[in-house]
Amino acid sequence: MKQRKITDDLQALMEVLPLEIAQALDEADNSDNLIEIVMDLGRTPKARFVKDEVPLSEREVTHEDIDYVVTRIGDFDADNRAGLERTLHRISGIRNRRGQVVGLTCRVGRAVYGTIDIIQDLIESEKSVLLLGKPGIGKTTMLREAARILAEKKRVVIVDTSNEIGGDGDVPHPAVGMARRMQVAKPSLQHEVMIEAVENHNPEVIVIDEIGRELEALAARTIAERGVQLIATAHGRTLENLLLNPTLSDLIGGIESVTLSDEEARRRGTQKTVLERRSPPTFDVLVEIQERNRMAIHPDVSEAVDSLLRGYPIPPEVRYRNENNEIKIEKLPAPSITTRGAMSQGMRRSNENGRSVTQPRPAYAQSPSQPVIPVNNDPETGRMRTVKIFPYGVARNRLEQAAKRLSVPAVIVRLPEEADIIMTLRTYYRSRQQILIEAEDRGTPLYFLRSNTINQMEKTLMEIYNLNGNNLTQNDDWQYASQVTEDGIRAVMNGQRWADLPPASSAIRRLQHEMARQAQLVSHSYGKDPNRRVRIFRE
Repeated sequence: MKQRKITDDLQALMEVLPLEIAQALDEADNSDNLIEIVMDLGRTPKARFVKDEVPLSEREVTHEDIDYVVTRIGDFDADNRAGLERTLHRISGIRNRRGQVVGLTCRVGRAVYGTIDIIQDLIESEKSVLLLGKPGIGKTTMLREAARILAEKKRVVIVDTSNEIGGDGDVPHPAVGMARRMQVAKPSLQHEVMIEAVENHNPEVIVIDEIGRELEALAARTIAERGVQLIATAHGRTLENLLLNPTLSDLIGGIESVTLSDEEARRRGTQKTVLERRSPPTFDVLVEIQERNRMAIHPDVSEAVDSLLRGYPIPPEVRYRNENNEIKIEKLPAPSITTRGAMSQGMRRSNENGRSVTQPRPAYAQSPSQPVIPVNNDPETGRMRTVKIFPYGVARNRLEQAAKRLSVPAVIVRLPEEADIIMTLRTYYRSRQQILIEAEDRGTPLYFLRSNTINQMEKTLMEIYNLNGNNLTQNDDWQYASQVTEDGIRAVMNGQRWADLPPASSAIRRLQHEMARQAQLVSHSYGKDPNRRVRIFRE
């Protein structure tokens, strides 16, 4: 179906603007890409288009300009929004401390017919669908079109908090078709109107814009449990940041901390405290609107959340509209995990060594066919290749000491652009440090340490160079084995969940078990010779 864009009476919005601003907009001749007009007291007015921002006058906005607009639009509601009768335009006010309007944002409202066809099969599947996306990307436009299409066959009720879906005034805009609309007096009462819609009007589908409060999330769960289909938008951009939102995570099942038994934790190879989904999700399908014509879809929210919490994220289905206006669907394969524990997509998975590896973070790009671990040996000489490492937040002298102990050709560089890999701590990645983001964009692999200890650095270097640990103990190096065991014990005593020691001979493993017992810690051996190793942890 060819997309057909209809501007919802832009002339009506032009008529409430000061003449000078309206003429400048008309001369810009780019109404199809116009998003909003901004008027702030004492500043020049601006028009925001899809790709740029254009000044509309060299003269600063005055009180008279703002009053000119305010007197020609509807009353401002409790959320400081007003509209124009039977249009989809929205005018939002900024007030000073005395309650006077000193700024206006005039958002252009459009009815776009055909915009929902990219996910129409999901909307018509009777499953509840949640739309995510940044402001201005078209969530409400898609919601409006979904209501119109569903209302042709079902009883649809729109809970219209700010009159954005059905337009201003008592008569809903034709863009919502035969859907009925319930207006909300105050944004804080949205959850009550949601419940009222179910109890009083017998809907088969409820359409909601901007679920943003905990009470609204609870009301949505109540509606879903009554068997009513929900089509809604929420604040957020991806499944991951919605899951981390304490207010709205219940929409996709929520998360809770669960303590496993010692036996179960050993069986899973994880720490005793893990995160799991708390309850069934309110919404069955989640759609991330990445661009106006490109979406990432999680068709089974339960499975997507469970996989994400376990560290094996399932890539979503990607749908987009190409240059010929054809809808294309890509189902990406699951990230390939190498035997060294590397994952693609910038998603992190901790292996039993407490280290994670990350690939570049393009939006759900396909996993590379080659592992992210650097090549170990020169094919001609058989020698280990030199790997340039940039330590970010990692003690440089300890890293040099760890490389020296292992006798590996690692070079510590001072600039991230010079590095083959970057070694850092998880906390720095979680806080999205700019250096790490730029490294991901360049495609530089990131290696994460659980703690800033020589023991952790040595184990990471062993995996980078694919060492099995035999060289460390072939001469029964008791002194070195004692040192790494002490480092592991110290790490656990300082709060680390566990510490994995390098593979060792049976004689050295006995020494390590005895040292752990003397420190009143627990130790177990894992793996098969010659890679059998000791893990130390608290009871």
